[in-house]
Amino acid sequence: MIVRTEQGGDVEAIRHLTERAFASAPHTDGTEHLIIDRLRAAAALTLSLVAEDATGIVGHVAFSPVALSDGTDGWFGLGPLSVAPERQRTGIGGALVRTGLARLREKPAAGCVLLGDPAYYGRFGFVADARLRLEGVPPEYFQSVAFSPVYGERTVTYHPAFYG
Repeated sequence: MIVRTEQGGDVEAIRHLTERAFASAPHTDGTEHLIIDRLRAAAALTLSLVAEDATGIVGHVAFSPVALSDGTDGWFGLGPLSVAPERQRTGIGGALVRTGLARLREKPAAGCVLLGDPAYYGRFGFVADARLRLEGVPPEYFQSVAFSPVYGERTVTYHPAFYG
């Protein structure tokens, strides 16, 4: 398996994979594939990585800019993260997250946020940090990994593509 940057011919495969990956997820509204499409259309898909093996694309992760209430630049949101249902729990998602975070650090980025399971994302250094908030979300599920020090409290806003 390789992890690589999305190419133009990958769009349909990513859309189909994302629909399948979230079809039976407990906390979804079924629009994850549309979020990726809208991010791409708005030129806000900062980093789009796929995991590919001999069978084709088996995983995808998107990173897009987020806004912080104090105007701090360089923060990104991770998500959606999709892995083919039959390939979940085999390390594909982890490879995508690790590669994506490494590429963000190279940008250089200030940090990355996500909304997700603390038990899963904690292994990549994500923690719930009371200084960074996402309105209307239980704080334990909104997590961040900072690549530089965080000072003061800030509210995070995702790109409008996340809201339809």
